[in-house]
Amino acid sequence: MSTPTVSVTAEAMAERLRERLQPTELEVLDESWQHEGHAGANGTGFGTHFRVRIASPMFTGQRKVAQHRLVYDALQIFIDHGAHAIAIETL
Repeated sequence: MSTPTVSVTAEAMAERLRERLQPTELEVLDESWQHEGHAGANGTGFGTHFRVRIASPMFTGQRKVAQHRLVYDALQIFIDHGAHAIAIETL
C-alpha cells in the first residue's frame, strides 16, 4: 500500500487548520524563498519554511505553548513531509 501524497503548501496547511482549529483569523505564508541556503531549504524556494498567524476559540484559557502545540499537532503531517520550520503567531 502506498503512502498518500501530501502537498506541502500554504493553502493545504490553511485548509487543515480550518478543519482542526476553526480559526476566526488565519494567515499562512510560505516564506521558503527567504531561507534559501539555510538548513532545511530544498532549493525550490517553496514548501519548507512557513509563518502561521492564527486566532481560534480553542486557544481560550491556554498558555502560548499549549496554543502552539495545537497548531503543530494539526500540521504534523506537513512536517513529516518536508515542512522544516513553522513560525507561529497566535492571536
